[in-house]
Amino acid sequence: MTEKIIIVDFGSQYTQLIARCVRELNVYCEIIPCLQPFVPDSGVKGVILSGSPASVNDAAAPSWDIPMAAARVPVLGICYGAQLMARDFGGEVARSKIREYGRASLQHPDPEEPLFRGVSASSQVWMSHGDSITRLPDHFGVAAITNDIPVAAFKSTTAAAYPLYGLQFHPEVTHSTEGKKILENFLTAICGCSRNWTAAAFVAETVNHIREKAGDRKVIMALSGGVDSTVAATLIHKAVGPNLYCVFVDNGLLRKNEFDQVLDSYRHMGLNIRGVDASALFYEKLRDVSSPEEKRKIIGGLFIDVFQAEAEKIKDIAFLGQGTIYPDVIESVSVNGPSATIKSHHNVGGLPEKMHLQLIEPLRFLFKDEVRRIGREIGVDEAILERHPFPGPGLAIRILGAVSPEKIALLQEADDIYIRSLKDSGNYHQVWQAGTILLPVQSVGVMGDERTYEYTAALRAVTSHDGMTADWAHLPYDFLAKVSNDIINRVKGINRVVYDISSKPPATIEWE
Repeated sequence: MTEKIIIVDFGSQYTQLIARCVRELNVYCEIIPCLQPFVPDSGVKGVILSGSPASVNDAAAPSWDIPMAAARVPVLGICYGAQLMARDFGGEVARSKIREYGRASLQHPDPEEPLFRGVSASSQVWMSHGDSITRLPDHFGVAAITNDIPVAAFKSTTAAAYPLYGLQFHPEVTHSTEGKKILENFLTAICGCSRNWTAAAFVAETVNHIREKAGDRKVIMALSGGVDSTVAATLIHKAVGPNLYCVFVDNGLLRKNEFDQVLDSYRHMGLNIRGVDASALFYEKLRDVSSPEEKRKIIGGLFIDVFQAEAEKIKDIAFLGQGTIYPDVIESVSVNGPSATIKSHHNVGGLPEKMHLQLIEPLRFLFKDEVRRIGREIGVDEAILERHPFPGPGLAIRILGAVSPEKIALLQEADDIYIRSLKDSGNYHQVWQAGTILLPVQSVGVMGDERTYEYTAALRAVTSHDGMTADWAHLPYDFLAKVSNDIINRVKGINRVVYDISSKPPATIEWE
């Protein structure tokens, strides 16, 4: 059984960062909401409790059964998790007289303490808390302090069967310069993890699991040309071979020439792929529709209809493959229980129930960067692995207002110039995602001796690790000037180009 660490989410903005750090240390982990009880199995090696925007003294503060877990495995509490641990074992937490936000200097008295082995005697850490631990429970002791708080880290002595540690700071953020070393110490010295969760091990285990689950039965899968669906399909194909049937639907909302290019790539990969041109149907249903949510519903519903019609041509399908990745899973669950809304632009939402198929989701517990590592391990073409994310509804949500074939053609041309320019200049791999938005705004321009009244295009480029947060990409001015000039000169119908310098949050990556 795979070794794993359980991360209990109390609603912290940093919970995913904890998981990413643990994964980068070659230890498998899973995030569970604090409403989910601890289910011990032989693979669980330890538990990490996340931070939270709440105070442990709030009436509705999230909680979890820490003593039950501590009777079976080591537990590390971070910020709120540390305060909750202290309170639940009999200590006291109160509003801080001196709040700590930002950098602090950690002073740990015992360099031989396993959690701090190899960490500097005075190490920079990142604090973010309004409460402090004012009294530790019996059988707990201080492990480190800062200049402002007397309990920056603590440990249990005999409070539970397994070691308990609490950190008032956040080791998972880059501002805690040796935070990753502290997490590594917890995983290895305290939990005894062997750190053998590698790309090769994941591929071997996943392929065997799919093979055992599917046997000689058929799997159908919708492909998008993106990283997630391609890597998922390749893993499934390794397990079931020609029993995987792939469908690629052209909804008319793809990038320029994308349908033919992607089909050709998949055929060269040996995938059993069928292309379906349904663009006319999508254009007809989207006519005069301006609401972003209505666009999503129409596109999602039509996709299901087209995909199901193709599936009915294949007899005896038992499974539906999906490229679901971990952020999709995490976003559908909150610390207050299951989310009431699943993203309406998820292409295959509702298909498993409607088609009565079992799911195969080989990437369900991977982050995007891990998906790319797995893709490289199984030989997926680098051009596919490094493609920017592309929204499920395609260019429909990059055209603000009503969609028409004419506007799509305009946007495809402008976007093609932008993306090719990013690649030619070496900027493409410096950004997480880039795209062009066609605004429902026409303005006066001058070309030669003629006045024009044409559309405005907005360029968007962001940097990010996983798309959960993003900063606008600081592309060179001369690059932006050239792209603007090329679009205006080559795309008749656009006479003005602007650049979006909004970050996420408060903005989103897409405009709709």
